[in-house]
Amino acid sequence: MQTEMYCYLEDRERRVLPSNEAFERWLDPDRSAIACIDMYRGHVGPDEQLTCPAPRARAKIPAHNLFHRLARDVGVPVIHVQHWQRYGGIDDANSRQFNRGANWRVLYELYLPPNPLMLEHSWEGTRWLDLMVEEAPGDYYVRTKKRLSAFYPTDLEFLLRQLDVKNLVITGTYTDACDLSTAFDAANRDLRVIVPRDVVAGYSAEAEHAALLIVSLHLGLVVDAPALLAEWYARKGRELPEALRSCTDISLVAGTLEDGDAPAPGTGRR
Repeated sequence: MQTEMYCYLEDRERRVLPSNEAFERWLDPDRSAIACIDMYRGHVGPDEQLTCPAPRARAKIPAHNLFHRLARDVGVPVIHVQHWQRYGGIDDANSRQFNRGANWRVLYELYLPPNPLMLEHSWEGTRWLDLMVEEAPGDYYVRTKKRLSAFYPTDLEFLLRQLDVKNLVITGTYTDACDLSTAFDAANRDLRVIVPRDVVAGYSAEAEHAALLIVSLHLGLVVDAPALLAEWYARKGRELPEALRSCTDISLVAGTLEDGDAPAPGTGRR
């Protein structure tokens, strides 16, 4: 290790990582990539009504932008993964299968208020797929996600192989749904998983903690974004910006979006 890199056990206890071969590989920026999951208008837009609101993730748009920007600066690629369905809903809500509708869609009706816009969640050709986080010319895109995992049914694994990546850093929303499902699928493919807990957000604080507890026990490293960046920067012979050197939550530097604030959107490409 180049720094006193640490992780969180059960998303509670902070533990300095041993400097062994396994964790040296786990934290190699040259074998790492970021999968930013579903940070688009339907979840985190400024609109009064959204297809599937994720307000906790919306607040963390500035944290995503700063983390991704600094990661790109040391050569770690950012992959924008989007739940992306054919217009009209044949992939999910209007499927002709007997069990029409993905599980999450059926279950959400039990505890979320009625939302007629949810029918067109992630439909191609709609504004709901506009990315709300910053994009850069060297970013990559995976746009065939149809269920919770970023691997199903997509070419994410193929892209990671071409990038020669073995360490997958997961950002985005929801911590307890798409992020967690992606972490399981990544670990089952022998990818080394990292989740910066200050650059993900879920249904609630309790749900986030439960998901991160599971990740830390079975799937990967739960870390703070500034600590991960510090290790990456040190390995590149670079110094992390001073404002991040003594904080554990990147939002303390990046800020958060309050209700009514408009994020700086990406290019709006769909």
